[in-house]
Amino acid sequence: MSTEQSAGIGKYVGIWLGLLCIAGIEVILTYRGFSTRELLVALFILAIIEAGIGLAYFMHLKYESPSLVWTIVPFVIFVLLMMNQIWPDAYRVNSLRFLTQ
Repeated sequence: MSTEQSAGIGKYVGIWLGLLCIAGIEVILTYRGFSTRELLVALFILAIIEAGIGLAYFMHLKYESPSLVWTIVPFVIFVLLMMNQIWPDAYRVNSLRFLTQ
């Protein structure tokens, strides 16, 4: 095994351990006496950080050109917004006659 491969694996293990630490912080925060709003904001910020690290290193976007990444981001946001417009349709299944009998 070459030095470059072992250094790369060590880097990814370090990143994975860092993500585990952030997840541990999230668990600890949930057992503290924070209000719902404070907890939601803290967990949301930590989730965004985790997602960014995961995308950058495990999806290898850190090594892509910035123009490619910033071209993909608006399309992903658009798709997520469109999915949000479609998801409420799933709730109408509860009102169908054959399911409520």
